[in-house]
Amino acid sequence: MTQPTGLPHNAGHSAATPRSGAAVLRPLLAAAVLGVVVLYGVAFAASPMAHNAAHDVRHITVKPCH
Repeated sequence: MTQPTGLPHNAGHSAATPRSGAAVLRPLLAAAVLGVVVLYGVAFAASPMAHNAAHDVRHITVKPCH
């Protein structure tokens, strides 16, 4: 009895199939917008705890903040 050596092939989609520009751009744009919202939402938050947490992360990752 032989064992399969690879993953099962999905005939509907192949990793080698090129994606259209919109299919690649849409997730990248969504990630960028989410990142900006999170950064500015936390950085300018009314809660001092959220602001201080973001501030501390900037210091830990050696990024200027002042």
